[in-house]
Amino acid sequence: MNKGSRRCLLRTKCCLLVIVLCIAILSALPGTASANSAEPPSLVILVNNPPDDLAIVMVSNDNKPEASVRRVAWEGYYVFYSRDMQADGKYRFKVATKGESFECTIDTPLQHYNNVFTLDLAQEKLTPGKYPFRQAILVSIRLLLTLIIEGVVFWLFGFRQRRSWLVFLAINLVTQGALNLWLNNGGSLLPSYLLIALIIGEFFVFVAELIAFPYFIKEHKKSRILIYVIAANLLSLIAGGYIISVLPV
Repeated sequence: MNKGSRRCLLRTKCCLLVIVLCIAILSALPGTASANSAEPPSLVILVNNPPDDLAIVMVSNDNKPEASVRRVAWEGYYVFYSRDMQADGKYRFKVATKGESFECTIDTPLQHYNNVFTLDLAQEKLTPGKYPFRQAILVSIRLLLTLIIEGVVFWLFGFRQRRSWLVFLAINLVTQGALNLWLNNGGSLLPSYLLIALIIGEFFVFVAELIAFPYFIKEHKKSRILIYVIAANLLSLIAGGYIISVLPV
């Protein structure tokens, strides 16, 4: 192995190490972020395409609190906070829409925060977790939008070589893929909490890309590459905040 090959291999190992470390740090952050932010919801009931008049009331609580509602695109989030969770281990809900109602029950132990259940209106059933393929679909949508946005910036900065574009795709698939998976597994479904996680996550993506892009791309001077990384990540942060506000996470 010649000197140039050894140097390239060393750079590759260094970049991979940095990316792995950033991902490891990201995975450790959600608990800290949640602890330092406003109180997250205790329970979120996720409903696909909910009717406008849908109401969910916790009838097992003597005060019968009604869920606060937040809609994002095709999903509705029906939220209860810790002050609502006064039932002793069994939660009973009345679901009402279009002049009809039914009751459903959660009789499994819940965590203190960020419990998610999916309500199937047709089956009149609550299921723990989110609906099948939700994470794969939403991560793919956000990842594709991010690649398009950053790809346009990459092209505007004059990158044309095939190798440069392969490096661009590889680095972004790792960093943005990890960021989006982390957002999906970070706890709350509500945009206000996810925005905090996005800002923290984008910082580590920014650091990883500041190191990785100059190592692997040789088409232009390092200064141009670094300016590209700064511009692309700022735009990605702005776009990511907007995407979180209009699309489910």
